[in-house]
Amino acid sequence: MSARKRVAILISGRGSNMRALIKAARTPDYPAEIALVVSSSPDAEGLKFARTAGVETAIIDKARFGRSDQDREAFDAELDAVLTRGRVEFICLAGFMRILSDAFVRKWQGRILNIHPSLLPAFRGLKPQAQALAAKVTVSGCTVHHVVPELDAGPTIAQSEVPVLPDDTVERLSARILEAEHRLYPEALKRVLTALAATREGGSHT
Repeated sequence: MSARKRVAILISGRGSNMRALIKAARTPDYPAEIALVVSSSPDAEGLKFARTAGVETAIIDKARFGRSDQDREAFDAELDAVLTRGRVEFICLAGFMRILSDAFVRKWQGRILNIHPSLLPAFRGLKPQAQALAAKVTVSGCTVHHVVPELDAGPTIAQSEVPVLPDDTVERLSARILEAEHRLYPEALKRVLTALAATREGGSHT
């Protein structure tokens, strides 16, 4: 088997998808090693779980940065340095509440994934569960996709559908989608890394 890829998970809060990825990576044949968890908040609940699981953590406090393009680039430069020091090869965004700069995304393009709680391209951006309810759809779900400079617009890797029930609230629908996310994200990361390894091994024989 090829060497496992060193993956960093970026979080801002409870990190429930981070937990699912860390648990999946404990399986001996899983193609990823969760090498680092980076939080944009020093109070993120997910940090405690990561540390207890024996995963290295880092904090880049968003409060030290403003909202200008220059501030965003400064944050991303610090993030890139932390990832480089950690010898990270792949990134998973898991409730990471910052929009990454175009330059950062271009540098990591093809090696950075996100999970979004809708069936993209439907309901991009903020509060997709509320958007789904407002649109009166009967099916929603989640999407794992490659990250590109345009928000929530990267190529889809995998999707999982959940029903939208007549009496749903944002909270109920969000909880149902989150359960699907926890199953989908580890499987999608595995699919991407397995395909990447197969491509490289195939190329090495030519």
